[in-house]
Amino acid sequence: MIRAVEASQAVSAPVLAAYRYCETVTGQQARNFAYGIRLLPTPERRAMSALYAFSRRVDDIGDGELPGAVKVERLEDTRALLGRVQAGKVEEDDTDPVAVALAHASAVFPIPLGGLDELIDGVQMDLRGATYETWDDLKVYCRCVAGAIGRLSLGIFGTEPGARGVERAPEYADTLGLALQLTNILRDVREDAEGGRTYLPADDLAKFGCSAGFAGPTPPEGSDFAGLVHFEVRRARALFAEGYRLLPMLDRRSGACVAAMAGIYRRLLDRIERDPEAVLRGRVSLPGREKAYVAVRGLSGLDTRHVSRQTLRGRA
Repeated sequence: MIRAVEASQAVSAPVLAAYRYCETVTGQQARNFAYGIRLLPTPERRAMSALYAFSRRVDDIGDGELPGAVKVERLEDTRALLGRVQAGKVEEDDTDPVAVALAHASAVFPIPLGGLDELIDGVQMDLRGATYETWDDLKVYCRCVAGAIGRLSLGIFGTEPGARGVERAPEYADTLGLALQLTNILRDVREDAEGGRTYLPADDLAKFGCSAGFAGPTPPEGSDFAGLVHFEVRRARALFAEGYRLLPMLDRRSGACVAAMAGIYRRLLDRIERDPEAVLRGRVSLPGREKAYVAVRGLSGLDTRHVSRQTLRGRA
């Protein structure tokens, strides 16, 4: 997974325009993600924006107001477009800027584009109204919609030559994606319920008396909603702890990017843990100044050094 391609090649005007489009989409629609990728060198930042723009398109199809049959058709069209990218059949003058940018990024970096097929599979699970009995069931979905993004991103970041345990880097990237997605699920529990979706495992909901769901700003009567949230927070923290083992395997700026994005979500978890019912009243978020602090902390390498020390102690 060591970076094998020199990314500083000259970029043509049509490709630059395509990347600018993707960066605009990213800046407007992915504030947490954008805080992280702004720490990357230009080629990596552009490639991550292309990944995000394609992923955003897939998510928007799933979350939009179109009839279900039309959504299925649009997803298959998007999968076909991805197939063209994978086959090297997208030219620089193609009318789809996302396809142009993604095609260039995948030519420059060893991106495992099959992960985007997995993302489409995950959104199709949503369209089928899939529910999840156990955490193992939910992990399958999370790996499609978030773990795959972690593995795709690792194709852009690459790993540092000589990094210990580098063969497990894709596993750690996948696990970090699961941690981010479980945090998203907790944050959006009411919004998802209003849209007819339930992601938290049915076993967990039953254990804490929450099987009735979350239709309003208060927990189900007689439930231990705080207990449910704290249980899922602990699970997410364990995933973060495992996924953070990726950080020492990355170069400084890639590690800063990952630490910033993950750090924002870890702080969201802290807020949710302090006030579990806040997720039923509205979307929990961080102010811009706190996100900026997390980005600076990531760039300083504090999180990477902390993980490195913990890993060394574990080997002692």
